[in-house]
Amino acid sequence: MAHPISDMKAVVKRAAQAAGFDLSGIAPAADAADLKHFPEWIAAGCAGEMKYLEARDDRGDLKRASLARVAPWAKSVIVCAINYNTENPYSTQVHDHSRGWISRYAWSREDYHEAVLRRLKEVEAALHQAVSGGPGLGGLVGGGHSCPPTLTTRSYVDTGPIVERVFAKYAGVGWIGKNTCVINQKKGSWLFLGVILTSLELEPDLPAPDRCGTCTRCIEACPTGAILAPYQLDSNKCISYLTIEKRGSIPEELRAGMGHHVFGCDICQDVCPWNRKSPASAAPEFDPRPGLVNPALDWLAEISAEEFRAVFRGSPIRRAKRSGLRRNAAIAMGNSGNKEFLPLLDKLAADQDESVGESAQWARTRILTSTE
Repeated sequence: MAHPISDMKAVVKRAAQAAGFDLSGIAPAADAADLKHFPEWIAAGCAGEMKYLEARDDRGDLKRASLARVAPWAKSVIVCAINYNTENPYSTQVHDHSRGWISRYAWSREDYHEAVLRRLKEVEAALHQAVSGGPGLGGLVGGGHSCPPTLTTRSYVDTGPIVERVFAKYAGVGWIGKNTCVINQKKGSWLFLGVILTSLELEPDLPAPDRCGTCTRCIEACPTGAILAPYQLDSNKCISYLTIEKRGSIPEELRAGMGHHVFGCDICQDVCPWNRKSPASAAPEFDPRPGLVNPALDWLAEISAEEFRAVFRGSPIRRAKRSGLRRNAAIAMGNSGNKEFLPLLDKLAADQDESVGESAQWARTRILTSTE
């Protein structure tokens, strides 16, 4: 049976569900009004040291500010989302600050980039098969005649010149919350996003309405004040940025607010009312690796290069590097107020890694000062 172009939306939705995605939608590839704020955000220095966000084309324009400039052939954007929540406590429910906190998304047994891209490729393949007329599909027809169009597609998971959450909004997957995360009314915000750019002009879904209302819990709960105002995030103050992307020394005025976080931060999502009943993911690869939920700080601070490579093989935690993870663990020990960490901090203060040594000295002083 032939598939007219008008049926391709149904093909995409079925393929996304079959691939294991929880949500999917289609947005027009046209530049949304939301993207006009991106150059201003970059110019204000809110991206911190994440220079990849400042990638520019040959004309010097920011690539992520306009999909039309980097992919003029794209007519539609397919957005797929998969829930990564697990049946484990939120960071706001765990109060043993002698142990560290790793962001929920990084617990998984497989790097989410690979897990999501693998599923995206299944959707992409189904689209190509429907266009070319694979077994039982018959190809696309128009005006009563077979006329399969030339199809160009590109799949991205956090790697393309595209602001995924904006297209997720216009694809109806979820609205952009005041913490800048995509929130879905039924699934919450524990979502990995993947996008497929396609040269097919598919029927778009309706944009997701903003349901944050007057709630400001995420803004009030951020310990470092990273959410400057609703929908405005300064990465330089964000705990996720500080513990993952920031290299070298972390500004002293932000260290106390980091609490026990050693990789990423979930606070603004943990307090979000839409995550109160967020379901657990059905994808087994997002189950936590042993020891990554609330790990021991002394273990992380002294982890060897060999153990770091072995434990975090295929994990997004490798992005912080061993140096960053140990630095973060030292700061978390300082915030714990636990005097039992003092001997270890004395040892770390003499570490060859300057950022670890300096952070350990700060942590030692903080413990002694807070317990006097």
